[in-house]
Parts: sequence; C-alpha cells; structure tokens
Amino acid sequence: MRIGILQCDHVDAKFQHIARDYPDLFMDLLTPVIPDVEWVIYDACHGELPDDVDACDAYLCTGSRQSVYDDLPWIHDLCAFMRTLHSHQRKTLGVCFGHQMIAHALGGEVRKSERGWGIGVKEAQIDHQPMWMQPALPAYNLLVSHQDQVEILPPEAITLSTNRHCPNSMIAVGDHFLGIQAHPEFTPQYLEALMRSRVGRIAQEHIDLAVATLSTPLDASTVAGWITAFYTR
Repeated sequence: MRIGILQCDHVDAKFQHIARDYPDLFMDLLTPVIPDVEWVIYDACHGELPDDVDACDAYLCTGSRQSVYDDLPWIHDLCAFMRTLHSHQRKTLGVCFGHQMIAHALGGEVRKSERGWGIGVKEAQIDHQPMWMQPALPAYNLLVSHQDQVEILPPEAITLSTNRHCPNSMIAVGDHFLGIQAHPEFTPQYLEALMRSRVGRIAQEHIDLAVATLSTPLDASTVAGWITAFYTR
C-alpha cells in the first residue's frame, strides 16, 4: 500500500529533538501495525499536493497550527483536493486539522470552541462502532490539542465518538473518510512541551490541569489498529 501524507504543518525546530516532524510521528504510530507501506510525503502547507489522486492508494491529512477557514492559498487548494478525494471515494484519514478539513470541505462547520482549548488527555465515548473498529471499546483515551472543532457535520457524515468538550471527536463519511480530532500520533512529552510553550495563549492553570492528565494510559495503539483496519478492509 502507498499512503500519501498531506503534511499541513511542521514541528518547530525547538521541539524536533522530541518529535522530529509530523510524518515521523505518524509513521512511528502506524508502522508497527501496518509495516508494508510506502509513505509519500507532500508538503501541503507549502503548496505541494499530488498531481493525481491515483498517485497513492490512500491518504492521511495531518494537524496544523492554522485553521481550515483561514484565507490562505494552500488551504483552499487542500480543500479542493479533499473534495476530489471524496468524489473518488479514496480512503483518507484526517487528524485534528485534517479531521476538520474533511468536515469543512464537504459543507460542515468548523469554529473555535466556546469551551476554550482542549488539551491533555481526553476520554471519548463511542457512539457508533463500525465492524472494523476492533477490539470494540466503550471509550478511548487520547491526547488532544485544539481550539477549533467540528460543530456541524457535513451531509453523509456520522459521529463515531464524542466527549463533553468536543461533540464530534471522531467522524466518518461513507467507508472512505475517517476524521479524528485527537492526536493518536502525539507523545505525552511532545504535548507537554507544546502546551508549556503556549503560556499566555492558554491560561497557566489550564495547562497545569492538562499536564496532570498526561500519566493517564492511552489507547493510541488500539486506535492505530482501527486506522489500519479502516485503510485495509
């Protein structure tokens, strides 16, 4: 399988000793469960996209510090490419910004949450569990870092999981689009460094509460298995 990573941001240089770059985090997450993959990286945030959807068998759209509604040429181009992927029913995973881009491109609404920043470890409850989400769980814990979130789903989308902060934590569109607001690819060390760098943008007491959650066991490996099943079923 050939999976194209649509890279929508880069890890800041000061954090690359912890996280390297976003494609590395995803490859570290998924290679143990889907080893026979050729990864192709497209620097989408610098205007690089595949010339044709058939360049890869499936795609993965990463997170970003930008918002999907920002008036930037590369975001408009990515939005158009996402609609093309949808019309071809090409298997595509979107994470955080990528999750929001799925909703935005297909007519949903993304905006800053009235609840403020979602950071730390959050539990999401499963509302709808397709057969490929095995082992079945009633809920899962993952790291989150976002202000924006999907508030209104696009037509055809369904909510797979929800939590008190983010009502559309995981969504699906048909059998070909999967969106996850959380970051299964992040490590607690990287998220802590990221949160602490945002003092001023995020209240210190909010950061302290989020840091205290980072010892919570994560379900990233289970979610990696779900992602693999989504791609390969």
